[in-house]
Amino acid sequence: MTREREHPGLKQLKQQFNEGRLSRREFIRYSTLLGVSATAAYGMMGMIAPRSARAADMPKGGSLRISMRVYKVDDPHTYSWLHDSNQGRGTHEYLTKTGSDNVTRPYLCSKWEASDDLKTWDLHLQKTKWHNGRDFTADDVIWNIEHCLEPSTGSSVLGLMKGYMLDEYETGEKDDKGNPKKSTRLWDANAIEKVDDHTVRLNLKAAQVAVPEHLFHYPFAMLDPEEGGKFGPGSNGTGPYPLVEQSVGETAVLRKRDGWWGGETFIDELIYVDLGDDPSATVGALASQQVHGQYSGDTDVNTLDILKSLPHTTLHEVITAGTGVARLQMDREEFKDPRISRAMRLAVDTPRCLELAYRNIGSPGEHHHVCPVHPDYKKLPFMNRDVEAAKKLLAEAGYPDGIDMEIASKKEPAWELQAVQAMVEQWKEAGIRVNINLMPSAQFWDVWDKVPFGFTSWAHRPLGFMVLALAYRSGVPWNESRFSDAEFDTLLTKAEGTLDIAERTEIIGRLETIMQERGPITQPLWRGQFAAFDKRVLGFKIHPTGYIFPEELAWQG
Repeated sequence: MTREREHPGLKQLKQQFNEGRLSRREFIRYSTLLGVSATAAYGMMGMIAPRSARAADMPKGGSLRISMRVYKVDDPHTYSWLHDSNQGRGTHEYLTKTGSDNVTRPYLCSKWEASDDLKTWDLHLQKTKWHNGRDFTADDVIWNIEHCLEPSTGSSVLGLMKGYMLDEYETGEKDDKGNPKKSTRLWDANAIEKVDDHTVRLNLKAAQVAVPEHLFHYPFAMLDPEEGGKFGPGSNGTGPYPLVEQSVGETAVLRKRDGWWGGETFIDELIYVDLGDDPSATVGALASQQVHGQYSGDTDVNTLDILKSLPHTTLHEVITAGTGVARLQMDREEFKDPRISRAMRLAVDTPRCLELAYRNIGSPGEHHHVCPVHPDYKKLPFMNRDVEAAKKLLAEAGYPDGIDMEIASKKEPAWELQAVQAMVEQWKEAGIRVNINLMPSAQFWDVWDKVPFGFTSWAHRPLGFMVLALAYRSGVPWNESRFSDAEFDTLLTKAEGTLDIAERTEIIGRLETIMQERGPITQPLWRGQFAAFDKRVLGFKIHPTGYIFPEELAWQG
C-alpha cells in the first residue's frame, strides 16, 4: 500500500458533493472513513471541526452521579446492551471513536489507511501501555479481533465482519431437524496480519467502506488477552476511568487513573446509579439533585415536559436511528410463510403508533430498519395501512379466520409497551389476535433473542447497512429473527463495499424492499432521544447511540 497519500476515493466523494449527491456532513463522514483527519475533512467543507474544551478551561475534581441501569458485566465482547458498555468504557477502549457528530476518528488506532479497492486496511496503533505497565501491541489487537470472530465467543462483531472477513462452512454435523450445521472461519490464513509491533493489516475478501466504524461497535473493546476476554472491577485496560466497584442493580463506580495516554481528565469519579424501571424515580432524583444526569437510552418520553421544567438542568436532544421492532422468528413452522409477517406490517398504522407511543418525536416506521437519517437511505413509496390486504394475505397463508400469537415485551421504558399496545389494537382489525407477555427488563434481556415473537429496541447506527448486518444477515449472533435470505445477504455485502453514494442507495433500496416484502419485522417508529443533565456538568454531548465518555466530563460544583 502507498503511504501518506490521498485515497482515490476522495476524488469521487468530492465529485459527488459538487454534483449535489452528498451533503457536507456525509462528505465529512465518508472522507474520514478513508483516512482523512476530521479537521481536514471539516476544512474541505469550509467548516470548523467540533473541539473538546481546553483542559486549562475545565474544572478539576468532583464526583458525578448518572442514572442508568446497572447490569452484570463479565464479557465485553458479548455485550448486548449499551448500559454494559458504558460501565466498561473507562477501562477498556476502542481502536476508533465515532463522536456525537457521527464522524469516526482515530483512538487506540492512531490512523488507518485503506487500499484503493477498500480490501486492505492498515491500522497504526498508539504507542501506549496497559494499566499494568505492559506495552499495548499489535498482538493484543489481533487477539481481540480473533476472539470476537471466533464463533464460540458469540460476539455480534461477527455479524458486522462476516461479509468481508469470514467464510461459512458445513461442520459435518446435523441439527435436531436434520439440517447440516454451519459455522464460520477466517476466509484466509492471512486475513489478519501483523506488519510490525504497532501495525495490523486486515486483508478482506470483499470491499468494505465502514471498517473504522465497525471498530467502534460497542462489543469491540480492546481487552487484555491475559484476562481471556473477561471483565469486572479491577480488570486491566488502557482507559482513564477503570471500573473499581459494581453492585448489580445498585451502582457502578468508575474512578480516575492518572497517566492516561489521551491527556488530562477532569472528574475524580463517575458513579452510575440504578434507579430501576420506574422513570419517576429518575425524575425525582434529578429534581432533588441526587443524580446529575441520565442515560438517554432509559429516558421516558412521557417525562419530557417535567424534565424541561427543571430549572437547574439542560435538556439535550438528538435525532437518531434508534427504534424498536416486533419480530417473528422466521425459522419456526408457524411463521415460515412470509405472507404472515407482511400481513402484520400492512395491518399497522405507523404514523398513529408514533403519535401514541412517542408523541410524534421521530418519524413513522417503514418496516425495513433503514432510517431517513442514514445517508444511504432510499425513500420508497410509503407502506400505508391496508387491513383488507392483510386479511387476504392471512387467508392465503392458511388463516382465513385469523391467527393467535403472543408477544414478549418489557414494561419500561414506557414507549415500548405503548408501541406494542398500539400495534395489538390495530392488528385486531385484521384478525391478528396478539396477547402481550409483559416481562421485567432483567427477565426480558435473558430471553430477548429466544422468544418466538418479541419487541426489541435497537440503538442508532451511523450507516444504514450496519444494523442490517447485525440483525438480519444469515447466521449471525444478533439475528434474533432467524431471518435468512440469500439475495439479501448478497446485496448487503455489495452495499458494504460500495463507496458511490448513489449506487449504494439503490442497493439499500433493494434491501429495504426485501424487508418490506418478506422480512421478519413490523416497525412502528423511529425515535428521537434526549437526556437531562445538571447545568454544572460540563463537556457532555448527547450521543445518538447513547454512549457516555467519562474522560470528556467535568463538574463545576
